[in-house]
Amino acid sequence: MSSFFTIPGAQKKRKRAPATDLPKKRVATSKSARPPSKPAPAPKKRIERDESISGSDSESDDGIEENDDSGSSSDSENEGETAAEKRLRLAERYLENVRQEVDETGFNAEDIDRDIIAERLEEDVAEIKGKVYRKVAPELAVDQASHTFFRCDTLSTTSVAICAPFVYTVSKDRCLVKWKLQELPANQYPQTTKKKPKKPPAPPRRRPTKVAILKGNHKKSKDKGYQGHVGDILCVAASQDGKYVVTGGTDKRLIIYDAKSLKPLRVFMHHRDAVTGLAFRRGTNQLFSASKDRTVKVWSLDELAYIETLFGHQDEVVDIDALAQERCVSVGARDRTARLWKVVEETQLVFRGGSIDKKQTANIDPRSVAHEGSMDRVAMIDDELFVTGSDNGSIALWSIQKKKPLYILPQAHGLEKPLLPTEASAEKDPSPKVVPPPQPRWITALRTLPYSDLILSGSWDGYVRVWRLSEDKKSIEPVGILGNPSTEVDATPNGVTADDSEDEMAVDKPSGTEKPQWLVNGIINDIALFERGDRGKDGLCVVVGVGKDHRLGRWKKIKGGKNGAVVFEVPRTKASLENGTVNGD
Repeated sequence: MSSFFTIPGAQKKRKRAPATDLPKKRVATSKSARPPSKPAPAPKKRIERDESISGSDSESDDGIEENDDSGSSSDSENEGETAAEKRLRLAERYLENVRQEVDETGFNAEDIDRDIIAERLEEDVAEIKGKVYRKVAPELAVDQASHTFFRCDTLSTTSVAICAPFVYTVSKDRCLVKWKLQELPANQYPQTTKKKPKKPPAPPRRRPTKVAILKGNHKKSKDKGYQGHVGDILCVAASQDGKYVVTGGTDKRLIIYDAKSLKPLRVFMHHRDAVTGLAFRRGTNQLFSASKDRTVKVWSLDELAYIETLFGHQDEVVDIDALAQERCVSVGARDRTARLWKVVEETQLVFRGGSIDKKQTANIDPRSVAHEGSMDRVAMIDDELFVTGSDNGSIALWSIQKKKPLYILPQAHGLEKPLLPTEASAEKDPSPKVVPPPQPRWITALRTLPYSDLILSGSWDGYVRVWRLSEDKKSIEPVGILGNPSTEVDATPNGVTADDSEDEMAVDKPSGTEKPQWLVNGIINDIALFERGDRGKDGLCVVVGVGKDHRLGRWKKIKGGKNGAVVFEVPRTKASLENGTVNGD
């Protein structure tokens, strides 16, 4: 049986087709002048495979010509239209249809312009790019915030972390406490039947419930295998996925816990001095830690491993913050610098402080305008803006595009109460000239709602003050005070009397006012917050850590202060709820 592979090579040569069978060359003529093509006679037998293939090509070409003739007749109206003109024509047709529907049904034009899907996409793109895209501050009823004080018999609360619905607090007596926040009153007692209940609903629970507590042992300082703290705990952080809780303290230890059981998973001893700050990279389990050894270290909790160390600060690194990108911002206390660390590029940007607001404020002694001595707090607004708090009471707004602050808000929490002459001097009849001018209160806590215009700050004046980023993103504007109906509050309350009840920490009843002002009696050492509901439609929850003394020392001690934490539930304004806005631009 013969085949192509068994035929001799001389017979495998291709045969040239006769001239009569070759396809004729086409001539560009008009459709009317072209003669009708005659069907090619079918060959009696297949001579060669090559000839059959060439015949099929000619037949397919004829078929394409016929299709082109039919398509050209249907698109004769839009002949010569470009792609851009076609898109414009379709858009005009779509708008015309929308106008007709509006005229028929009578919809409001604002409802059509506010496309929810398009707005959500714009916000997601802005978040990916790391830019401010939400205006939250005007939509919050700051003065209507409710407050609840809770505590566990511990020393000063030094730090607070939130992974909703759980809150983690740490204190100077080596305690890590896990709390569960209560639901909003409307969701605490859901009605399961259609019948109307006979009894009135129970009063809503507001105080968080204690879930677990873990306390270290200072007697185990020489035990290298002990998986706990042997010194004061200064900072705590919780991962967004709810898997890990991390603490750091004066014992140079960085301890990783399982968030559900608070079981220690790993203890790191890489730092050479006290661990003062912790921050998770947003959406990941990458951790940044700051220490008094003047370094910032990077960790991966997925592998429970150390990655690298970042050098550059000339003094203790006392606070750190991070967002979605692989970078962080830290402040170096007495070196008065904030540094933006770009981990991937292995570079850093240095922002030098030390400047003061040259504009003199009315009714303030010029001697009270102090220079910046220590940069203590930092919080990132987005990937390009961040704020810092200092020991001269100022809050500074920074941009990564400039080395100097964009705006400085001086004496954000007012001045201290002036001393009496007898307190300033040991003489029997001291002169008023020996009395030093009142000094501003430090910024002891600072927090922002990421990718929004909301900023919160704390000190020991008894208030959590709320600020917002201006429209042009170049200044900071006051919004109000949490839980206080008056936005203009005296900034010098210092000797307030303490109430022993657990609901009220400090109450001041000035003459001539109907409603007493509620004060946080103590030093606000840390602030944590999260939004309730989908994109904050149910308000904002703020948790504040309070202590009798500062988290890093005992330079300032509040007489009658209490150790614990306060929960503020901030509702949304009625106007934002009626308009149905969801924190959009």
